[in-house]
Amino acid sequence: MLPGAVIGWDISSALALGNALGVPPLAMAELLPVIEAVMVAKLNEQMDHSHG
Repeated sequence: MLPGAVIGWDISSALALGNALGVPPLAMAELLPVIEAVMVAKLNEQMDHSHG
């Protein structure tokens, strides 16, 4: 945990959600790390802009 920043997702929850939605495990293994990296970067970028 880092105050004022997002450092990552709860991957267990993301995998469970994908499973519940019927996403194949291989697709999740390939796509989740890439999606997580982009989302973390964008969220931190938005927080930086909103704080000054």
